[in-house]
Amino acid sequence: MARGRQDTGLDAPKGLRTPVLRRDNVESRDRFGRFTEWIARAMGTPWFVLGLTIFVVAWMGWNTLAPNSWRFDSAALGFIALTLVLSLQASYAAPLILLAQNRQDDRDRVQIEQDRQRAERNLADTEYLAREVVALRLAVKDMATKDFIRAELRSLLEDLERSDAGEGEQARA
Repeated sequence: MARGRQDTGLDAPKGLRTPVLRRDNVESRDRFGRFTEWIARAMGTPWFVLGLTIFVVAWMGWNTLAPNSWRFDSAALGFIALTLVLSLQASYAAPLILLAQNRQDDRDRVQIEQDRQRAERNLADTEYLAREVVALRLAVKDMATKDFIRAELRSLLEDLERSDAGEGEQARA
């Protein structure tokens, strides 16, 4: 018996209700997050700096050396279009880099929490093992050794011999 969308409400078990956030929305956010991380990684490479330098030199060269009818940005006005393009690139780059840093901070926070939990488990395991070692030492300390058993058997044997000797003397008398 399948439930329709209108059937599921607060009276339905949680597993049968439709999720508040759709899964494709979560995947979309994750895809965008991966994209921001890719941008941040790409902008931090020497190849990006080299490519941007080549782009700026080509832009300035074209708008300085090309015939006047082919130029689209005036060197006399200080390359206004180039400044606009670079400002636009910077205005998008900064938030994308910050988003990538936030994602990395979230991953670091989760990793730190997992490390802390692992350290607590290791400490608890170590304390448990230390208590077990102490218990074993105490048990071994109370354990009878071979020499102790031999000494006890010898003293019992001597006591038996003495009592046999005492009975033998009483029997003679």
